[in-house]
This record gives sequence, structure tokens and C-alpha cells, in this order.
Amino acid sequence: MELDTRSVTSEPASPLKSPGEEKMEVTSELSSSDWQSRDSGFFERGIKTMLSIRKSKRSLKKERGKEDTGTWNAKRFLQTLRSYEENKPTICNSMEKVGEKCEPIEAKPLSVMEINELIQKRQLLEAFASIKLMEDETISERDSEKYSDNPQELVRKSKDVDLLYNSITNAIKSIVEETLEDPTLQHTMLTSMVTLIALEEAAHSSTDNAAHPGSDLLGRPRKWREQWKEAVNESARKRVLKAPMASREEETSWLDLHLHFLQEHLKEDLLKIKSSVKKSYPEEYQVCDTYVEAFHNAIASHLQELSQGPLDIHELYTLLNWVANTYHSEFFLGHPELKPEVKTENLPLLLTPADWDKLKNDYIASAKEKIKSCFGNILRLEVTEKWEKEVHLEEKENLYHTSVSFDIQTIIGEHVKSSGAISGGLETKMLELCMAELLEFIPRFEQEFMAWSTAQDSPSFVPHLVAYINSFHDLVSGLETAFKVDTEELQKILAALTRNFTNIFLTKLRTKTQPLLKKILTKNWILATERPDSLASAVSQFSEHLQHMREPLGQELLHEVHKYVVKEYVTQIIKPRWKMNKDTCQQVSRKMSQEAAIIHNELIDQGSKADWLLPVIYHIASIIGEKKKDKIKAYVKELCQDYPDIRKEHILAILALRGLGRTRRAAILQQVCQAQESSNRGKGGTLFAEIDVPVICSCF
Repeated sequence: MELDTRSVTSEPASPLKSPGEEKMEVTSELSSSDWQSRDSGFFERGIKTMLSIRKSKRSLKKERGKEDTGTWNAKRFLQTLRSYEENKPTICNSMEKVGEKCEPIEAKPLSVMEINELIQKRQLLEAFASIKLMEDETISERDSEKYSDNPQELVRKSKDVDLLYNSITNAIKSIVEETLEDPTLQHTMLTSMVTLIALEEAAHSSTDNAAHPGSDLLGRPRKWREQWKEAVNESARKRVLKAPMASREEETSWLDLHLHFLQEHLKEDLLKIKSSVKKSYPEEYQVCDTYVEAFHNAIASHLQELSQGPLDIHELYTLLNWVANTYHSEFFLGHPELKPEVKTENLPLLLTPADWDKLKNDYIASAKEKIKSCFGNILRLEVTEKWEKEVHLEEKENLYHTSVSFDIQTIIGEHVKSSGAISGGLETKMLELCMAELLEFIPRFEQEFMAWSTAQDSPSFVPHLVAYINSFHDLVSGLETAFKVDTEELQKILAALTRNFTNIFLTKLRTKTQPLLKKILTKNWILATERPDSLASAVSQFSEHLQHMREPLGQELLHEVHKYVVKEYVTQIIKPRWKMNKDTCQQVSRKMSQEAAIIHNELIDQGSKADWLLPVIYHIASIIGEKKKDKIKAYVKELCQDYPDIRKEHILAILALRGLGRTRRAAILQQVCQAQESSNRGKGGTLFAEIDVPVICSCF
């Protein structure tokens, strides 16, 4: 509703200034430095004036027939303001005397339009005095039932008063908003506003709250102090929303930048409030506390909106870290220059527990996908940059080395450390998540590696296998040391991986050596067409890398290789063959002894401790090459003593290879078995128990 310009009760007390004079005017009659220097105690006396008004109004209830005291006090206050404006002496020595010693002075109230012009010029104290004069007169006329025949006129005048008061309310809000916006805002404008609020509170302090029909808020408190606080809250909200914020498309670090701008701009605002704005308010306003609370609530609302949007893991962490660490730090509310006025200990949570939990849960969910992706990238790089390119592996302390363990621990470490900076609970959840993803990743890594090794006959297979076993061993110890995490489940998975890697290693070794083993005792083998070190060379291509495997795994696997080669060699020897003459037996014996020495020396040089495997081939070679049949029994006894797990079927097969007849074989076997019953000596583990006996020999 617009102001009714018809409400003109009399001619203005003073003519309106010309446009030129208006330009010379700074902000208001009370905001000029000249006025302030003439009477620095004016605002305090103004407050006391309104207390006199309240006192006069109480006397009105006792003397209904007398002139309304509040009305002439308002007139008196208006006349005083105009006297100061015109640099004229007032009739009273002090406004404290109004209503006590001064006689009423006739003051002509301004029109609605003129009062509105005063408000627009921020001459709020004079405008308020005129509005109060108009309000008092309207109340007096209402109480005297002047408008009983024309109630609409009372409604119109009441609305004019209400609209003018609302205009001052809006002016107060504008001043509050400009407090931080306008660097040139003068101190006197704020002190004038504070005085205005105090005068209004004094003027309406004892007003009956009961509404009169047709008069709306006429004569009731305007609660401008509450309006001021709401204006502070609204100003804070606008200042928060004013912080620059780019879109994700424009800047990937948009949230980082936005929060940085927010804290820098608001920190400047708080410094201004502490250093200058606070001086314009009485202590009771608690200006710093009010602004801090307003900014806090505005930021909380803003962050709540941000947290509801789609945020990636980096943005979620930025928000969590800013709330948990930056907000109260020396970079923002805890800045040294803001102390001690800016207090944060009594502020409520920036985010509600529900919003905070949602933010953390969203972060954990995003981290799950991020970690899974990072682990996947490790595997992808191993495939494309190492397996496919057959990269030569580095050695550290004579051990094959790969960065897999370091990369995994780095990923886990970064996520756990950043989460720990937010809260201990989030750190625990993140560590649990990382371990769960790791337990899922290792079998996937194993499957990919085994699929690649099956499809490719790469010379880098064994070095990579050794390096990964080393790396995963380092991973377990690294996680236990760095994060004090329980690795029991991880160790089970890695034990299974090691077994599977060992099996595929032995499978490839078997594939490489079986063609050479099958040539044993063939004519080409006997005629030395094959080099005696062919088998040893094939084995060495695998076994030589085991010396770069972490102990005891390297020694255990090398033992498996050594045992496998000897066992398969013996298996090939005892297979039924064509009958050999004495010269061939001699030739075979020499060839076996030569190959046994080469294989044994090669593996021992690489670190094998399986000395107990050496005699078996020599014993068999001696049995085959021995011309004197009586000595054969002694060699068989030595064989049985060194390898107690040998069965009679094995002995019969070896004797058959030597070409002994059935009777001689049976006699030797009987004598050996009797001797074996009295001796159970052996050098190492079992060997013959794992060697199948040819079916053709089971009849002996």
C-alpha cells in the first residue's frame, strides 16, 4: 500500500531544502560532524526524552481531560531537532527537562510526503519524531471518538502511521546491510540508528498491547531491535551467498575456491565489525556475538545446501575438512586478530548430526569406488607397462622388486590419513574399507596374472612371479607396522596366492622339462645327440630366479624344483625299456652320472640345500653299470639305506633295467629286504613314495 499524501495537518515547520542544498547534506542532520561536535550527548538525552514521554503518558490515564502529554512531548522533541538543524538555541536547557519545566510549544507536524522524504534522506530521528506526533494525535482523536461518524478516516490515518513506521524499518534494514557493503558508511549513521531504536522502545514501552478496532498497530511497539537482529541475519546470509562460486565445468576445484573466498571475505567482515562497527553500538547489543551467530547460521544453511548436491570424493573431503578443521582454525574464526571479541566455544554444530553423518557416509561410499578404481589402475599398469613390455625388474638387496606393495600402501595411507584428519571414527571406517577392497583386489590380481602367464610363454613370467610374492610379503608387514591392522584374513589369501603361483611355476617347469626327460634312455640320448646340460639349462631358466625370492619361500621353492627334477629323472629311468647289452649299460651309467652331477651342481650353486637328493641317481647309475653281479647287491643296499621309502617294485624295476634275470632279482630283493628291516636310516625327505611304479614291473 502506498502512503496517502493527503495526510497534511499543517504547513511544514521549515521549508524543504533546494536540490543544491540537498547535495551539500551528507546523510542526515545527525550524521554531520558539525552537529555531532555541537552536542555529543544529544543521543543520550534523546533516550531520556522518550522516558519523559512515557512518564507523561502515564499521567494521561489520570487526567483524560487535559492535553495529551505524549503529543506535546513529541512536538517538543521535533522542535528540538529542528532547532539543532538551524543552529538555534533551544528554549529548554536540556531535553531531560521536557515535560517537567518547559511549557508546550506549538509544533506543526509534517505531511506524510515530507516525512517520507526525511526517511529517504536518512533523517530518521526527525522522521520518527514527526511520525510519533502523528501517531499520538491519531490516538488522541481516536480516544475522543472524533471519527465515530467516519471510521474510514481513522483507518486511513492509522495506515499512514503504519506505513511510515515500516519505511523506517526498511531504512534500518538498509543501514544494517550497508554496514558491511559500504566502506564509506559513517559512524554517526549507526549511532543515529541505535538512538532511534532506543527512542522507539522508550516511546512505546508502556503501550497497551490490546489492539483497537480499525487502528491496526497504532501505538504498539515496533520491535526495531528485533528487526535489527533479523537484518543482521539477512545481511550475513547475503554476504555468504555473495562469495564467488564457479561451476564444476569451469573449475574442477570450484568448492575449494568457493570456501576459500568465503572464509577470506567473512574474515574481513568480522575484522571490520570488531575494529569499527562495534564502536557504534552499546554493549547490550553484543554486536560481535550477534554477527558471529548470524554468519554461523548463514554458513550452516549454505553448507547444508551444498551437501545435498552431487559431490565427488574430493568435494566431499573438502567440505568435511573445512567444517572439521578450517572453520574454527586461525585461518577463519580463530584468527588471532579476531580475539577476544569473536567467541566460538558456544556456537552450535555447523552441521546437524544427521547432515554430518550423511556427509561422512557419502564420502565413504565415494572412497569405495575411488579405491577400487585405484587398485584397478595398479593392475592395468602392471599388465600394459610391465607384462606386455617384458620389463626387466629392479633388484633391492638382491630381491626382485615391484612397486605394487608400495602403491597399495600409498593409496591406503593417503585415504586413512585424510580421514583421520576429520575424525577418528572416519579413520577407522576408511581403514576397514581399504582392507575389504584389498581382500577383493588380490584374488583379481592373481586371476589376471595367471591368465596372462597361461596365454603367454614370456621369459619375464618367473621374475614377475618372484617379485609379486616378495611384494605381497612386504605388504603384510607394512600394513601391520603402519596401521596396526589385523592381517589374518589377508595372510590366508596371500598364502593361497603363493600356493597357486608355486603350482603354476611348477607346471611351466614341467612343460619345459618333460620333452627333455622323455628322451632319457632313448637311442639319441645314449648316443649323446643331446647335450648333457640340456636338462640342467632348462631347469636353470626357472630356478635361477628363485635366489631373488624372499626367504624362506625361495629356498622352499628351490627345494621343490630340485626334488621334482630328480624324481622325474628316476621315473623315466625305471620305465620298462628294450634290453641293453653290457656296453650300453656302461654308456648309460656314465651318461646318468654326468647329468646328475650337472643338475646337482647347478641347483646347489643357486642355493639348494637338498644334498640328500644327490646319491639316488648315482646309486642307480652304479647298479646299471656294474659288471659284477655280486656288487650290485651292495649298491642296492646303499640305495635302500639312503631312501627308506623305496618299495620292492622300484628295486625290481631298476634290476630289470640292469638286465638281471628273474631269479637273480628275487634273490637280491630278499637279501636287501632283510637288511632294510634292521635299518631305517635316511638322509632327507621322501622320494620314491611319490614315484609311480610301471605296471609291467608289479609282477616281480
